[in-house]
Amino acid sequence: MARRKTISDRALLDRLLAEIGRVGPQNLTFARAAAAAGLAPATLVQRFASREAMVEAILVHAWDRLDLQTAEADADAPEDACGAVELLMRLTPEDEIAFAVENGLLLLREDMRNPALRARGAAWGARLSEALGRRLSQDPEEASVLGWQMANVWQGALVWWGFRRHAAPGEAVRAALQAWCCTALPP
Repeated sequence: MARRKTISDRALLDRLLAEIGRVGPQNLTFARAAAAAGLAPATLVQRFASREAMVEAILVHAWDRLDLQTAEADADAPEDACGAVELLMRLTPEDEIAFAVENGLLLLREDMRNPALRARGAAWGARLSEALGRRLSQDPEEASVLGWQMANVWQGALVWWGFRRHAAPGEAVRAALQAWCCTALPP
């Protein structure tokens, strides 16, 4: 008879996502993951089979969460340039920016190395740029270009804030996005 899970897969992956963000993918062992989850290392081995499979499952879970957050922000944001800025600001929680900039790059490296995770990132980028683009132009070709440009400005603003720390993070990102809108979009 199979044993009943004491913690759901989703709850487990949420706990492990926090831990992998804290220690980085290269330092996440079954022992560390088990301590963070409150389970025995053998239990995690039974669920994931290998450390690499565990890391991939955690990062797939992170993409699932980001997909959901993006869809919710897309559904809620107005269909104009201000709505595009608001959509991105919803994906930029003020209290998580510093952590994401500093530790998120370690996770991003894993996403780029793993073909399945890289495909998830590419698909998310396409959905995000489409959501932004339709708020910026009625012309499909122009919308595609502008959507990708705005996504690039957003990510660049986050990275440059990480180096400069010249203002509150959300304020710096919003200012960069609004400045880009004023320059790139016709009045």
